[in-house]
Amino acid sequence: MSGKPGLSPSALQASREVRAVISRLRRRILNAAEVEDLTLGQASVLARVSDKGDVTASELAATEGVRHQSMTATVASLAAAGLVERSPDPDDGRRLLIALTAEGRRRVEEGRQARTEWLAGQLQDRCTEAERRAVIAAMAVLERLTHD
Repeated sequence: MSGKPGLSPSALQASREVRAVISRLRRRILNAAEVEDLTLGQASVLARVSDKGDVTASELAATEGVRHQSMTATVASLAAAGLVERSPDPDDGRRLLIALTAEGRRRVEEGRQARTEWLAGQLQDRCTEAERRAVIAAMAVLERLTHD
């Protein structure tokens, strides 16, 4: 490893452990929503559209890190399922804006609720009150790392 000189062993260990735990936890949380008829990619696009509002396929492709053609196919499948709708951009008629339908909003909210309830249940069932407070404190530390 060509790491940064002067990194303490505890910083390196904390980095490895946080990344590993967050990766596993993310997978478990995503699976908790049990969305049988959507791929993880489709569910991710629905969440992005929900968070950003009207967006283009190009913007979604860039955010999701996929090719424009792949995103166009994902959006088409979501539109066929009645979860998103495409409409001309009022500022540029050559572009299409993608927005959630009422059913798409319902699905996003149901998924978020299911994931929240799953994680809260795990914390309730498997952790003591002191451990839950430690998690809250650790999240404040990790949150600080996300700000420049």
